[in-house]
Amino acid sequence: MEPRNNTQFSKFLLLGFSEEPELQPLIFGLFLSMYLITVFGNLLIILAVSSDSHLHTPMYFFLSNLSFVDICFISTTIPKMLWNIQMQSQVITYEGCITQMYFYILFAGLDDFLLTVMAYDRYVAICHPLHYTVIMNPRLCGCLVLGSWVISATYSLLHSLMVLRLSFCSDLEIHHFFCETKQLVQLACYDTFLNNTTLCFGAVIIGGGTLIDILYSYSKIVSSICGISSAHGKYKAFSTCASHLSIVSLFYFSGLGVYLSSAATHSSHSSATGSVMYTVVTPMLNPFIYSLRNKDIKRALKRFFG
Repeated sequence: MEPRNNTQFSKFLLLGFSEEPELQPLIFGLFLSMYLITVFGNLLIILAVSSDSHLHTPMYFFLSNLSFVDICFISTTIPKMLWNIQMQSQVITYEGCITQMYFYILFAGLDDFLLTVMAYDRYVAICHPLHYTVIMNPRLCGCLVLGSWVISATYSLLHSLMVLRLSFCSDLEIHHFFCETKQLVQLACYDTFLNNTTLCFGAVIIGGGTLIDILYSYSKIVSSICGISSAHGKYKAFSTCASHLSIVSLFYFSGLGVYLSSAATHSSHSSATGSVMYTVVTPMLNPFIYSLRNKDIKRALKRFFG
């Protein structure tokens, strides 16, 4: 196929999950419900944390930031898909595709870093409780969040600029429900070695590095919990980490499963379906997992609603 310069076309086609017309209302209703639940649930966590002075602690500061990022994360992909279904169109502009890819990488990276920061916060709280307030001071918490934004924004900008230099073939169909970076790179006619190398390098450094940090933090936490003599103390220490571990497991293992399965089967459809787990399901379950297991959040919500 003859390569096209980026200035010779203005749109891609997002094929989504199915092109069957009778399935579109079902897909629209399902994803609209999940989107509204995600936005409403995470907004409740943000309102609960901001309205209750008892929750103005590092743990809930990071949790409210995670909720905000999850709202932005799902809003990057789902509204455009719903709009296309409603308009019976598969079109996304070239500029819109690059913009969507940028914010997708940005918020996915922020999820990685915030989950890592939250694991470090739990490590300090359980393994160094007497020094917790000194170590996790407001300045450090602010720097950790700001650093996460700066690194994620820089990494996302790097990928976006590298995609902008590519030339694409006549096949501009993306077998996904959003402009996923790997899918977009695969549409290029040539010279994608640097892009693929950067993708692999980023997955290892950011994805693998943050996962190793989380596992290290929790290995220290488990070791510290085992040293607690009372059963009640062990249960209390573990209960503060259970919610975070649930979110970490869902996010990392679903994301890892998608990339491993897509690499093994080379199936774009299975990759799109599997991506729903970490781009839609995990942000949706986040408020349920934290609010159902957390007495402080439930108490704050009761106060907020009178």
